[in-house]
Amino acid sequence: MKEKKRRSSERIHFRRFANQSYSVFRSIGKEVNIGVLLVGMLAYATPAEVKAQANAKTDANDREYELEEVEVTATRAPLTVSQGARMVTILDRKSIAQAPVQSVNDLLKYAVGVDVRQRGMQGMQTDISLRGSTYDQITILLNGVNICDPQTGHNAVDLPVDINDIERIEILEGPAARVYGTSSLLGAINIVTKKEEKNFVDIFGSAGSYGSANGGAKLNISSGKVINMVSGSYNRSDGYLRNSEGKLTADFNSSKLFYQGRLSNSSANIDWLAGYSDRNYGSNTFYSAKYDNQFEHTRKFFTSVQAQTNGDIQFKPVVYWTRGEDRFELIRGSEDKVPFNYHRTDIFGINLNAYFSTILGKTAVGAEMRNENIKSTVLGELLDKPLDINGSDRQYTKGLDRTNLSIHLEHNILLNNFTLSAGMMATKNSMYDDGFKIYPGIDASYRLTPHLKVYGSWNRSLRLPTFTELYYTTNETHQGNKNLKPEEMTAYELGVKYNNQLINATAALFHHRGSNLIDWVKSVDEEVWSSINHTKINSTGLEMGVTMNFAELSKENSLIREIYLGYTYINQDKKENPDEVSQYALEYLKHKFVVRLDHKIWSKLEANWSFRWQDREGNYVKYEGKNSVGTADYKPYSLLDSKVVWNAKDYKLFVQANNIFNKEYIDYGNVLQPGFCIMAGFNYHFNL
Repeated sequence: MKEKKRRSSERIHFRRFANQSYSVFRSIGKEVNIGVLLVGMLAYATPAEVKAQANAKTDANDREYELEEVEVTATRAPLTVSQGARMVTILDRKSIAQAPVQSVNDLLKYAVGVDVRQRGMQGMQTDISLRGSTYDQITILLNGVNICDPQTGHNAVDLPVDINDIERIEILEGPAARVYGTSSLLGAINIVTKKEEKNFVDIFGSAGSYGSANGGAKLNISSGKVINMVSGSYNRSDGYLRNSEGKLTADFNSSKLFYQGRLSNSSANIDWLAGYSDRNYGSNTFYSAKYDNQFEHTRKFFTSVQAQTNGDIQFKPVVYWTRGEDRFELIRGSEDKVPFNYHRTDIFGINLNAYFSTILGKTAVGAEMRNENIKSTVLGELLDKPLDINGSDRQYTKGLDRTNLSIHLEHNILLNNFTLSAGMMATKNSMYDDGFKIYPGIDASYRLTPHLKVYGSWNRSLRLPTFTELYYTTNETHQGNKNLKPEEMTAYELGVKYNNQLINATAALFHHRGSNLIDWVKSVDEEVWSSINHTKINSTGLEMGVTMNFAELSKENSLIREIYLGYTYINQDKKENPDEVSQYALEYLKHKFVVRLDHKIWSKLEANWSFRWQDREGNYVKYEGKNSVGTADYKPYSLLDSKVVWNAKDYKLFVQANNIFNKEYIDYGNVLQPGFCIMAGFNYHFNL
């Protein structure tokens, strides 16, 4: 590729680093502006290792090159992406802005290894899983901090941040116990918020089908070594479904408030944040198809402080606290008919990770203490002294407290093109008397050429039952089981990655061997679901994806910017009994195919087209009104979504359409999903 002669003052803007033929040698004699290093950084990558932002303003002559030599990884000690041996999917800021979505939950639908099951619009009621897992078997993190709710995974993605606050989403597929602890049986999703060294205000809003509307604002102030950002948003909809009485359900309103700050100096970086989320939503037939006018109100408070020291031995201490509040109404607004369920969970955690480098490689050690406490009207054991419930004349009469201790050890051997990473987690929980149990793992990768790498991994993990699985019991719908055993998983994976200036491709084969997997099951002719441990469930799968980045070759002259194609196949060896229905563990995506296309239309007008086809294994009890009419298999379906954006310097205008062909489809049970929807909105950016 020939280069035009350039003035000595001209800058080159790098977005990523890697050992490619077109890398840093092109910068000889030039001023180099290091930009955003966008790669698979998970919880223990430092901010300095992820982003170095120059103060100089880029101009029309800036060039961007895609490289991958950044110390970020899915292990305890940061490694470069070229050395890593795990499948990590990145949804970056550009992907988030272009996608035809209004929520994080909707965005994850386009990640080929992710299963998103919704009971409403805009991710208001969503279960998320990875590679055939259930919604309880993955860890959700905010800036590397575990925000999972031990009450139930249904509330795991009740996030205190708006999608406009997010820098990227990182998806680690496969067991991650030795990195993230006891809730990451089959993977982790880390949501990373924006941290910008600028002073600005953003204002955004949109409105559309079913009385949907949202709006919000963000203020970012950077002064010397300190950054402060605060944002707030509000979202609502009338709903798109009616129950048997003709009343609208699936309506919702949601408020979010988020604040984060950072202090950077020569000895350490310190980050702190606080978030609040308040959601009210008609929850359709959330727990039982017999009751079609359910309602739920949830609130979440979250705060954390973490630091990253500099030096030969680097320490990363983290302290966090989360409170979740949940009021569930089996019959909306009618507590005299069925008493409401009230829950309050408090999670407090302390985490310390440290790593250092020697001639033998990189070594990481760490420990975590996580206390989980619930007060409830239905979950747990009887309290010695009941507690008053705020906003109600009732009391919490039950509760449970458990503490988990984890110790982590890992060593990474780095030999030219070869990496070997081995480690383990030793864990003990106060609910069980079997002492510390060890869950090891090993990852290896070898770079065959500058563009081609093969990798393999073997990992073991576990997950503790949620409070709902242990104790949720009602006369009408559910029977919990406080004798449930923790789930355990052994996973094997082999894969290959190819990356050059045009193509980024991955392919992986994986095999999971699960024992004591937890599920809710019932007989076809019964109404009550029971929580059980399945003895064993084994699954085998294939995941492939390829991204073609045409914009990197022809820059602004490219009509087609990017094309992505992805496919996942999973097969389990345990099938549903025709006379028995599984609610979660045996209902998984057998096939998922995703295509995304980004292209330029004219001037600043751009478009995104997103297509997905998926086929779910399993069946559900079908209802007509409030009467059961037997079982029905999940049917495959395909959807096409689109978003058209006018991308100006300081503002964006967009129109998005979802389910363009108005397909009828079901993700879960008897809940029909929305038909054709259209939204229009704006985002204005003001520099201060």
